[in-house]
Amino acid sequence: MILELNGVSFGYEGCDMISDIGFSAGPGDLVAVLGPNGVGKTTMIKCINRIHAVRSGAVDVDGRDVLREPIREVARMVGYVPQKAHLSGTTVFDSVVIGRKPHMGMSLSEYDIRLTGRVIEMMGLSKISDKPVNEISGGEYQLVQIARAVVQRPRVILLDEPTSNLDLGNQHMVMRTISGIVKANGICAVMTCHDVNLALRYCDRFVMMKEGAIDCAGGREVVNADSIRRVYGVDVDMGTVSGFPVVVPKEV
Repeated sequence: MILELNGVSFGYEGCDMISDIGFSAGPGDLVAVLGPNGVGKTTMIKCINRIHAVRSGAVDVDGRDVLREPIREVARMVGYVPQKAHLSGTTVFDSVVIGRKPHMGMSLSEYDIRLTGRVIEMMGLSKISDKPVNEISGGEYQLVQIARAVVQRPRVILLDEPTSNLDLGNQHMVMRTISGIVKANGICAVMTCHDVNLALRYCDRFVMMKEGAIDCAGGREVVNADSIRRVYGVDVDMGTVSGFPVVVPKEV
């Protein structure tokens, strides 16, 4: 396994926001974290990369305890794509190359520049590499953020609702890109998501959360009518369309 969480808990002033979180992910795994608003999905993501300091538990990446490593080492192991990011006037290239910061010395190396260029090309951003990020589309900016995480060369990429506020075409484009990167590089990714159907189409493993804890975790088999009823409080029908599993809510 690449990523392992065991007994992770976090909260403020004695009140747990998440408790006893445990799951694992291996090479090529794209893990969807599902659940209604306010159950701790984003909190859990932020505990993995130490934005939040956990109250108890362990987070291991390739057998190394992330909670005990220097923060620079954590940045080399774990990439993070937040749900919202500040848009500056920097160019696409400059926004991506900053992902090399955990590996850099006093200045950019030739390798840093070449790697950034390759990732920008791989993400289909070459034509806008000199364009300010505040002048590109939402879908393009999501790719810029993902590219920044990729140039870190991490073992784990964390994504907080990477398809939120994107149109249908850009949602699938971003998900195809994430899935392709994970599988081609033998890394793993963990993403929070509100679209169960989108997650079922692209993800391999699932963590379903309820009231700050994991209700169930595993492959596609754990996302079923019973678990959706428990977690979301909604009755659904499940079927297959064009070979893909589909969840259709019944009358609410």
